[in-house]
Amino acid sequence: MNDDSSLSHTRWNFKYHIVFVPKYRRKVIYGKLRVEIGAILRQLCAYKDVEIIEAHAMPDYIHMLVKIPPKISVSNFMGYLKGKSSLMIFEIKYKFGNKVFWTKGYYVSTVGLDTKKVQEYIRDQEKEDLMTDSMSTKEYVDPFKG
Repeated sequence: MNDDSSLSHTRWNFKYHIVFVPKYRRKVIYGKLRVEIGAILRQLCAYKDVEIIEAHAMPDYIHMLVKIPPKISVSNFMGYLKGKSSLMIFEIKYKFGNKVFWTKGYYVSTVGLDTKKVQEYIRDQEKEDLMTDSMSTKEYVDPFKG
């Protein structure tokens, strides 16, 4: 199976595993805004012709496996995605401080021919976290409630 894409004079297959985190690891992503944030991220990716191969909103961070065209650098794309999505999230409901929703940094790695393994990892990460949490006896303490 050939996953290559093309531009006018270029054939390419760039896939990136990206993880980014909301400021203060706001749990609101997983709750009431999870669906809206997913729609915003899909819409912004479509504007830049970035294909989302796999994505999942964890309770306190976002995993994405994306295919970014060579005309866009990863850092430019992430600046665009995080900046525009912060403004759009602010507009829908979540009126937070100074319109900064995401932390400054992010994690990115290239994905070679192991695309299926990365997709499986993203899909199963939440199940693994829940299983690990169920084995733990430590209680969750909300840092904002003390």
